[in-house]
Amino acid sequence: MTESTGNEFASRISRPGVFLDRDGTIIEEKHYLSRPEDVVLLPTAADTIARLNSLGIAVAVVTNQAGIARGYFPETLVAEVHARLDDLLAPFGAKIDRYDYCPHHATEGQGKYRIDCNCRKPKPGMLTRAAEELGIDLSRSLMIGDRFGDLQAGANAGCQSALVRTGYGASVSLDFEGESVRFRGAFASLADAVDDWMRSLGSGSNGIRDLADP
Repeated sequence: MTESTGNEFASRISRPGVFLDRDGTIIEEKHYLSRPEDVVLLPTAADTIARLNSLGIAVAVVTNQAGIARGYFPETLVAEVHARLDDLLAPFGAKIDRYDYCPHHATEGQGKYRIDCNCRKPKPGMLTRAAEELGIDLSRSLMIGDRFGDLQAGANAGCQSALVRTGYGASVSLDFEGESVRFRGAFASLADAVDDWMRSLGSGSNGIRDLADP
């Protein structure tokens, strides 16, 4: 499912993007978050998103929300949570360009939500859909999350990937083949992950700004 937060059709340039998991990556992990008032930004998240915005790099949130499928909360709650997140980001000059969420679960879902979809991470559906609408070049982009499934989703979409040691990432083992997920590494914060990625791509004559204007 998709939530548009701006004119995502306005630009068709092939630009890099950063795809972000939500819980445990941008905001504090809460078990099946079900109240907008419980949204708490993680340190460095807002400033990092604002920095990406200022450089013209697309920022998309891609989040599995199996709590909907399991009947823990209604689908309408997701929009309320994202509105609250937008409110918290705004004072920092930060903005999410697009939200995509998956409300499905292939085995635990109830009713219409019990399907084997293409959007639930580690499948790439949310990323490829956002890339099409935002004009993102997946081969020049990064997926950041706190679970191995996030890294797999990024790789399946053609992105590089990075793990943050926040949320569930604090206990994720790195016992896997890095090339299988185009893995850049594990980082203490969102800012550290983005800094590493920018250093790898910002070698053009105008520095990092070349990323958004190939």
